[in-house]
Amino acid sequence: MEKMFSLGDHVDLFSRRCVWVNGPVIVGAGPSGLAVGACLREQGVPFVVLEKEECIASLWQKRSYDRLKLHLPKQFCQLPKLPFPEDFPEYPTKKQFIDYLESYSKKFEINPRFNECVQSAKYDEACNLWRVKTISTSGSCQSEVEYICQWLVVATGENAERVMPEIEGLSNFGGNVLHACDYKSGEDYRGKRVLVVGCGNSGMEVSLDLFNHNAFPCMVVRSSVHVLPREIMGKSTFELAVLLMKWLPLWLVDKIMLTLAWFVLGNVEKFGLKRPSVGPLELKNTQGKTPVLDIGALKKIRSGDIKVVPGIKQFSCGLVELVNGEKLQIDSVVLATGYRSNVPYWLKESEFFSKNGFPKTPFPNGWKGKAGLYAVGFTRRGLSGASSDAVRIAQDIGNVYKDEIRQKKQSAPRHRRCISTF
Repeated sequence: MEKMFSLGDHVDLFSRRCVWVNGPVIVGAGPSGLAVGACLREQGVPFVVLEKEECIASLWQKRSYDRLKLHLPKQFCQLPKLPFPEDFPEYPTKKQFIDYLESYSKKFEINPRFNECVQSAKYDEACNLWRVKTISTSGSCQSEVEYICQWLVVATGENAERVMPEIEGLSNFGGNVLHACDYKSGEDYRGKRVLVVGCGNSGMEVSLDLFNHNAFPCMVVRSSVHVLPREIMGKSTFELAVLLMKWLPLWLVDKIMLTLAWFVLGNVEKFGLKRPSVGPLELKNTQGKTPVLDIGALKKIRSGDIKVVPGIKQFSCGLVELVNGEKLQIDSVVLATGYRSNVPYWLKESEFFSKNGFPKTPFPNGWKGKAGLYAVGFTRRGLSGASSDAVRIAQDIGNVYKDEIRQKKQSAPRHRRCISTF
């Protein structure tokens, strides 16, 4: 059995079936996984990061549109131990954020095991250890690898898998259909009539990008949505909400935010954007639905350049029929229908995680389960929530790890009991 003490070991994984990790296994090399790795590095705890893609932050690098920027000011999006460069703008671009993550990974010597797709992770009660089975790909060759560890950190996040809705007749549409994660730019849609399904931040920004590239976007609004200005009187709306939350109850902050939004944006409901009955902060906390932070789409909705339409009844060849009976000729469809957790597909555990792939325990206590199981990136509070959980996780593991080291130094060496490898 291979024994790994640091990521600096140059070992050919593909020649072995079983790997002992002298520290936690972190599943996912997105911002959440990187944050845990950095904090563990500071604690002096060895670890292994497993990533199914060939790069860090694959959601940002491979599944985001070109015009994407951070929706929140950079001070709320930086990871632990390393702020953004001072010359970065308040809202860093996609490229700038990826550059920051690359620098972060390099600074803290986080070297993920890429092309390692976790098939299952299960706690073995016989030896009190986690068994993480992966399919490891190297070129055209694949092999099975099993990692054995004392701690397992689930860092695959809230947005691991795209949500593809089942809509009647979509397979018969005949035009181009893609999920927003595959949308890069409106450049290929010039002069095209494009139906954008979904009115969240992605739906709004894709619609705006399409218009800016001389396409003709229609945006499907199937349910209610909160639209807030990104800034109020030159101040970040999110930053203002955070400040108010220090002094006022959540329900009152919601009322203040909606009142300010009405003064800045006016009555958005007359444009087909019905507001939910629950306030934006409460809705985010309870259901994970993020309010739209407007960066210009609403202006185009007012002018009619972005057409808002109700829900879809069915598709047919080159047409979409809406629930109000209206029929539209369209060329392409972009499904801005969101993402979901993939945890239920591979983690064989039901006490800590619920069926929707989120921890059952609400924030701020959803970061720690039993038997060395941890979760990061599931707070519904963006990068700041992931960062705070990463610090807690690393401290918790670090305390146990250091205690074990001290105990081993004070006592005679003992062999750990473990199940046999393949």
